[in-house]
Amino acid sequence: MKHVDNGASQILTEIKTFRPKKLKKDVKEKLESAITFFDNNEHQMDYAQSVRKNLPIGSGVTEAACKTVVKQRLCQSGMRWKELGVSIILGLRTLVLTTERFSQFWNKINRYGLPQVA
Repeated sequence: MKHVDNGASQILTEIKTFRPKKLKKDVKEKLESAITFFDNNEHQMDYAQSVRKNLPIGSGVTEAACKTVVKQRLCQSGMRWKELGVSIILGLRTLVLTTERFSQFWNKINRYGLPQVA
């Protein structure tokens, strides 16, 4: 599925075509659940195209980023945050953790100055 275009669609077709008639109730429920999942998410499962574009196909990268950017900074002992403070800190943290964006940020500050906070 990871290396074949429309792999999810092909798997779904095979499951539906070769679905055994006699199954235990719990196995049949799990199979039907898998079919429903593929039916509902097939449009998001073109992994081969994502691999060609060097895009992540799992949630691991996103979860790791959340842990690095958010959890490590905001969930330290005794910390309390208001929405504005969280927004500012996370914005700065993402700038610091992405070198290119950090440079873009400072170039913009140098060009336009700091925005006034109301």
